[in-house]
Amino acid sequence: MAKGPIFSGDMDPDIAALLGGNVQEVDSRGRPSAAKPSGPAPDFDDLFGGMDLTGNVKSEGPGSVDLTKKRFPSINSFEESPPNQYFNDPEYYKKAMAGGSEEATTFHQVFTRFMQTTDPKDRSIIRQKLIPAYWNFAKRLALGCTTRDFPIQKQIALRFGALLPNLLSVEQKGILERVVYKNTLGEPVYYIDEWMKMVATGQLKASTTDEVRVSRMDDKAKFQVLMEKSRGKKDASEGTLRLKAEERKAMEVKAMEKLEFICAHDSQPGMLHIPMPYTESQRKAFSEMAELFRQMANTDRDLQKAIGGFEEAEAEMKSISDKASGVAENTKADLQAVAQEFETLRQMAKMCIGRQGNHFPILFKDYFHGSIREIGTRENVIQAMAQIEAIDSEAFCRSYKTQLNRIVPYTILVPSYGDYGICWEPFDRFNRATSRGRIAIPIFPKNLVMAVINAVADLRWQTAKEKASYYWMEEGLTGNYYQSFVAKKLKGDVKEYFIADYILWITKEAEGVQKLDKEIRSIFWRYLPFTQEVKDKLKTRSYVYQELYQKDINRSMSDGY
Repeated sequence: MAKGPIFSGDMDPDIAALLGGNVQEVDSRGRPSAAKPSGPAPDFDDLFGGMDLTGNVKSEGPGSVDLTKKRFPSINSFEESPPNQYFNDPEYYKKAMAGGSEEATTFHQVFTRFMQTTDPKDRSIIRQKLIPAYWNFAKRLALGCTTRDFPIQKQIALRFGALLPNLLSVEQKGILERVVYKNTLGEPVYYIDEWMKMVATGQLKASTTDEVRVSRMDDKAKFQVLMEKSRGKKDASEGTLRLKAEERKAMEVKAMEKLEFICAHDSQPGMLHIPMPYTESQRKAFSEMAELFRQMANTDRDLQKAIGGFEEAEAEMKSISDKASGVAENTKADLQAVAQEFETLRQMAKMCIGRQGNHFPILFKDYFHGSIREIGTRENVIQAMAQIEAIDSEAFCRSYKTQLNRIVPYTILVPSYGDYGICWEPFDRFNRATSRGRIAIPIFPKNLVMAVINAVADLRWQTAKEKASYYWMEEGLTGNYYQSFVAKKLKGDVKEYFIADYILWITKEAEGVQKLDKEIRSIFWRYLPFTQEVKDKLKTRSYVYQELYQKDINRSMSDGY
């Protein structure tokens, strides 16, 4: 019995589009008809971007890290449209203070005295009492931010320190009302109320303060530590899998190109249909193919090993998740963790302000300047981080087992007048592979971009120092910089000198303005590399950069790079 064609007629256009390439159609008798181009084949991530390597839905949330993301998202809007109407409510202050807590009553009494006092000396004394009273009240706000009926007035007061609308001008109130309320960008940049809610419900670990032994932690904290460790193993294994698969694919493409080159022959002159012998270049390609096959075999063995490591890490993570299910189901607010985390955030705010800065905790028109594009909103901070990354190519990268992973740190936007962004934690000590670091950015600095650069510099230093461990004064970025610091007989905190030099590196040297000495410039060029675009621009500006550019080429050709 004759079998008919499996497919007849035109191929479904949706299937044709999915397959990509030139899809060959067949007629009613199964004979091929003219090929019709249907466009390029879609990328795997376009089709299965929501899945992990096993086909399951990717875990999402503040703790998940996508190692395939290479840049920050484009920001389409920096303002809420239409603007919110927080301050139109005549009872805004009353609702923000509502609840009858002792902390609210104490703060209200001190705040009232402060506003009514006109004598500068008395006002200064009351101000010193007002600051701790406000932070105690703010902690009470933070403890209630996880409840469903948490008023928007309390949330905005906690997020911006905007407690009394009368203290702000009409223009300033309009600026705050135009700040985008929700996180629509998917980046780990959070306002303080969002951060506290995630810590309270166990979505995030509390920030590290003093070393705490695992044996002394409660069950929830123990499982968080174990889960963080296993997540790091799985993410690192997944990154290795993708890297090895891409390496092998690139070699396969190269092998096919070489084979095509070897098999291409012209006809022998004077002899019809007789191909010419292999050329000298084609014969040379034989040995190159042999070497390529050897590399492909080695990479394939690495791929097999990585698959085993990924499966083992996934099984371990599932086991921990199953054991922790009873604890994880309890999503009620952990008030003790929230209280401790709020005190940590208060310390972050102090560090952002500095000893000589303005520690007044309430948003006040005399201290709040600039437009909506000049304050530390989520969108503005992400844009500033993207600008830094466009100059410092590895600003948010961390190496693990010879693999460089891009891991954007948690960024906490603290309501303060500070001028310095700071790094609280370079990465989780239980997951050095893929955990996020933690940096804090003040919302109302004099210069937002400088505050973000300061935080990235601090992150860069602490990450390099932690990675070098006991040898931080001898090896790598910190070692080379410290040796230069000692040789110049400088006094003070070496990290502060480094941050100041990094600011010059990003703002001046990247533009070809030579502000660093030769030795520091050489250290930064190697350990804090500019993007290739910036390097290509600089090499034409001065012999100084051209020489460093050539050193890059020399190092890349040697084993010592």
